Amino acid sequence: RPRIPIRSLLKYFSLLSCPRHGTALALHYFRPPVHHTLLPHFTRMALRQLVRATAPKLGLQSSIPALSTSIARNYSTVIEGLKYMQSHEWAKVEGDVVTVGITDHAQAELGDVVYVELPEVGSTVTHKATFGVVESVKAASDVYSPISGEVVAINEDLADSPGKVNEGAYTDGWMMKVKMSNPAELDSLMDAAQYEAACDQ
Repeated sequence: RPRIPIRSLLKYFSLLSCPRHGTALALHYFRPPVHHTLLPHFTRMALRQLVRATAPKLGLQSSIPALSTSIARNYSTVIEGLKYMQSHEWAKVEGDVVTVGITDHAQAELGDVVYVELPEVGSTVTHKATFGVVESVKAASDVYSPISGEVVAINEDLADSPGKVNEGAYTDGWMMKVKMSNPAELDSLMDAAQYEAACDQ
């Protein structure tokens, strides 16, 4: 069973206590290459759960916030033909496979992306449930799946080049491809015009 050095845990909690960006700083401390040499995937997830459960009792900032619904729209793009979630994920439907990523609005608000955590190929994701985490120099945010189904591909390039999310949120910055198990879930998503209107509110 992997062990987390107590010094690393103390460093994590000391960073977490930053009143403005504690969570982002703490997660940034464990970003690659440290992620792969210090904390295996399931250990990082367990650590996040530990922080969420214990940090409030210590008076620390503990949550990994969802993407804000008040994303600034300046200089960002909405693509016709895609489906969108209120939480700023997009879905491109091609037959029974859906490509998923975060919108240009989202990446602009997050700033420079430094780490992207994605599900494993072969795993299942659930409509409107979290499937990963995007970490930037400013914040760390859960990302949500617009559709239920099996993950058939992930963008492995993001492991070494997470900045692709900033450079091309709708192109090279895609995150996963899902084989849909319930296409009717697409009906709950917004089109481009509806998403733009939601961002204006």
